[in-house]
Amino acid sequence: MIVKVKNMVCDRCKTVLMSEFSNASISIEKIALGEIVFPKGAEKGIVAIKEILTRNGFEMIDEPEALLVADVKMHLQQEIQKYGALRDTLSNFLAEKLNKDYSIISKAFSRSQEVTIEKYFIKLKVEKVKELIQMKNRTFSEIAYELDYKNSSHLAKQFKSITGMSMTDYRKIENWNRKPLDKIV
Repeated sequence: MIVKVKNMVCDRCKTVLMSEFSNASISIEKIALGEIVFPKGAEKGIVAIKEILTRNGFEMIDEPEALLVADVKMHLQQEIQKYGALRDTLSNFLAEKLNKDYSIISKAFSRSQEVTIEKYFIKLKVEKVKELIQMKNRTFSEIAYELDYKNSSHLAKQFKSITGMSMTDYRKIENWNRKPLDKIV
């Protein structure tokens, strides 16, 4: 039985769920971001599975559009965490990853999330910028280059339009107001 899981965004999420299911004596065949594979017969324990997911801040996804949106978010979050940017256009990247026409993906995402994939992706990148600023080991130009911006002024304008403050001001504050990746929309 394959279960799609919403809000599963990092390896720590996988570790928490593996531990929780192990403590509940529920076997797992495989766990990946956004997906858990249970052995045959696990359907009998679906109530316990849902309860463990919910208790830990996750949700089981069963509607086709919700599955598609969760897959979009998962792929974009993974790519940002790994590389900081896409190695292709957003439309080509998602069409290839999801094996669907981008217009279908885009319409479903916008309808469900009330924001375009492009704006969602910009918000993801801004959260990555916040993380890199907090590390204090890169210049703004290096951050812009790493995240595939044409120049640091383009990044600076985008950062300010999303956060309401400059990157310099953000670097100076002590109260980092970063959002968890699964809460970005």
